[in-house]
Amino acid sequence: MNANHRESSDLSRTQQITLRGPAELADALPFMLGFHPTDSVVLVALNGERGRFGGRVRLGIPRSPLEWASTADHLAECLVDGGAKGGARPDGIVVFLCQDPAAGETGRVVMERLRPFAQHLRIACGALDIPVYEALCISDGLYFSYCCPDARCCPPDGTPLALSGTSVMAAAAAYAGVQVRGSLRDMESRFKPSGGPREEEQRAALDATAASIVPRIIEGAPGEGREEVRETTLKLARDVLRRFANPKRPGKESPVEPTDRTGRVSGARAGAATAEGDAADDALVGTDEAAALIIGLQDRVTRDRAAEWMEGWEGTAALRLWRVLARRCVSPYQEHAAAPLTLAGWVAWSTGDEPTARVALGLALHADPEYVFAQLLHQACNEGLDPESLRSCLRSERDARTAPSAPSAPSVSRRVRMRATRPQGTRLTLRKPGRQTGEGERRSGAGVRPSGPATGKPGSGAPRHGGQRGSRSGR
Repeated sequence: MNANHRESSDLSRTQQITLRGPAELADALPFMLGFHPTDSVVLVALNGERGRFGGRVRLGIPRSPLEWASTADHLAECLVDGGAKGGARPDGIVVFLCQDPAAGETGRVVMERLRPFAQHLRIACGALDIPVYEALCISDGLYFSYCCPDARCCPPDGTPLALSGTSVMAAAAAYAGVQVRGSLRDMESRFKPSGGPREEEQRAALDATAASIVPRIIEGAPGEGREEVRETTLKLARDVLRRFANPKRPGKESPVEPTDRTGRVSGARAGAATAEGDAADDALVGTDEAAALIIGLQDRVTRDRAAEWMEGWEGTAALRLWRVLARRCVSPYQEHAAAPLTLAGWVAWSTGDEPTARVALGLALHADPEYVFAQLLHQACNEGLDPESLRSCLRSERDARTAPSAPSAPSVSRRVRMRATRPQGTRLTLRKPGRQTGEGERRSGAGVRPSGPATGKPGSGAPRHGGQRGSRSGR
């Protein structure tokens, strides 16, 4: 699950934006999250008399309707509890259900199929004395309101989303330099194996590397096998990192992705450009090199030292390298992707790319729900903490390694728990309608946490391959 109790500081520092009605709400959602939340339920808190946007939570829509009631309870509690911790219990909530039609479906069919889920969410919020001011379904380039009974403004067949770049939110986002980075599905696909004939070659390399490296980590005497593997892994990673630092390499990503009329990234142009860039990145890392790095990064100390590549050219190159390694974690090594995914999330957060950070960290927790470093970074990012405190600690540890008499520093997992100054809240407001849908509604029974902390799906992860449990020596 993705939760965010911080809003876009770029927008907050420029101007106050007032949104009027469901059309502008639907248009604002991808700008609030930084991507189009495909197959997602999103709850956004409203604070104060003017309905300023506050925290938000996002979760994949559970496939089974039997999970909808418990998921609704959990999401409402998560949003309200998070706001209360930050000193701003929501005064209202806006609900979004975003899902593309399946084969043979229309947007209206999706809206009707999800209507019971919307009702569960309204009841769950009402049980916490928080009214739902609007509940929207966004599907097939249309939006539908579950709350507005007026067919003149919210017809039952849906209303087309605003043309890209024509709304007040789009204008404000463009002025502030805020980008929408395509759909959630597109962003996640860049961290996942794409299939193809080379997967078997990568699997064989991972098998061979695990058989070679893991015994040296587990059975080697302290300071010998394990330290040698760490230094070898880090040296290889540094060598590969320099390959990504060449600015003249073809296939480099375009910073601005073209969108279609609904604001989604155009599949033909942006998809081709991104695929070309990712393919060029994949070509920079050999199969055996990727296997050695993936297995080596399962060691916590190695991973923590790799986290020091977090800014400047190193941060830019490292994010691309961690993407490549995550894509090389083919079955049955999916759980090993937690390390490169967490490093990708850390670098993205450190360099100010919070949408990518939340996507990468969410995938890391789906790969391994118990991966502590990912859990802590996910929480820190979602609570709007300043990554500079952790960056400062990592810089200090890197400098301290040149001074043998310096005391050993705590692990990254401990340092990330440090509190940091919260940024100023966003000044986005919503003009409240006269009705307060869902106020006073009650629901009995305790909420049940949905399975899988990142997506609402069972976070089983792949079993460790060939008895290589020891290859994951730290989280």
